[in-house]
Amino acid sequence: MNKRILLLLIIVCSCTAPVAAQSKLMKWLKTENDTTYIEDHTEDITFRLYGSKKYTKYDIADTKQKRHILYRPNTPFNLGFGVNYRFIGVNLGFNLPFVNQHNDKYGKTTYLDLQTHIYLRKLVVDFYGQSYKGYYIANPKAVFGNDYAALNPYPMRPDIENLNLGLNVQYIFNDKKFSYRAPNLQNEYQKKSAGSFIVGAEIFFAKIEGDSSLVPANIIDTTFLRDEHYYRSGIASIAANFGYAYTYVFKKHFFVSLSFTGGLGANQTRLFFENGHVSHNVGLQFSNTIRGSIGYNSSRYFAGIHYVGMTTRSKMPIPGTYQTFGTGNFRVSLVRRFALKKPLWKTKEI
Repeated sequence: MNKRILLLLIIVCSCTAPVAAQSKLMKWLKTENDTTYIEDHTEDITFRLYGSKKYTKYDIADTKQKRHILYRPNTPFNLGFGVNYRFIGVNLGFNLPFVNQHNDKYGKTTYLDLQTHIYLRKLVVDFYGQSYKGYYIANPKAVFGNDYAALNPYPMRPDIENLNLGLNVQYIFNDKKFSYRAPNLQNEYQKKSAGSFIVGAEIFFAKIEGDSSLVPANIIDTTFLRDEHYYRSGIASIAANFGYAYTYVFKKHFFVSLSFTGGLGANQTRLFFENGHVSHNVGLQFSNTIRGSIGYNSSRYFAGIHYVGMTTRSKMPIPGTYQTFGTGNFRVSLVRRFALKKPLWKTKEI
């Protein structure tokens, strides 16, 4: 699915850009890997079995009172399989009842998660399109006290729903020696340790609302958020980010890969209060994206655990408070690559 989106963007650009500009773009996107560091398997069929858990989160924080309200959805751990060849990738995941049979204690969440991560050699493109309904409070003792939490270990808010849209594009400086594809797409093999600086930009929109206040009326600390109660919040933000990624390879096949980027920008936040008042402000936007992987990689096999997580922190109109939106994906993969005697079709890989 992610490669189809990329292909569509390239087709649109091809229809509108001059031929010379198209040629320069395609030439710029293409990288000749340093073969002592990276072994290319995009011409192989990459078949995987995987387990995956996507998530989103919403936190409300009061720095003066040193308290948080942590909202989480109830999402399943899906099992599935996928195939990659050249720029095409397809993954099919399934929610199997015997895997998530004890998941009902967190309530019911309905969701659509179109989270997509596109790994080119020079660029990484993260797209977030999410709609979730049905949350529970993950820290009931801090919010309601021990007595209430003992009777209600996972207080549920089936009325809360959110919509997130985001785009993050990052440039990889050392694309000839460092591979994001190796741990995340499994169609390359990082043979030697290497790292790269990363720079990019991001834009993010989010809305969350409930039938009643997002700050519970029976919260133990009534001074939380200055006793203000809002039922809807929305943010729009833009930020630049910078970071570093490194993959450490030992005994030729075992690896640990970690990258971190931090972002700084501006956001506009609006709060809709129960008394009918609407408050808004413009403030600093902080964000970070973490990618981590560990496992085994070779010319034919891959086994690993990998994680991608993004968090944005936005100041609210109430002094000393902020809200955090986050999203991510945790995955376990078992991969086998199958070499082809000849290409399935004759085209130039992007």
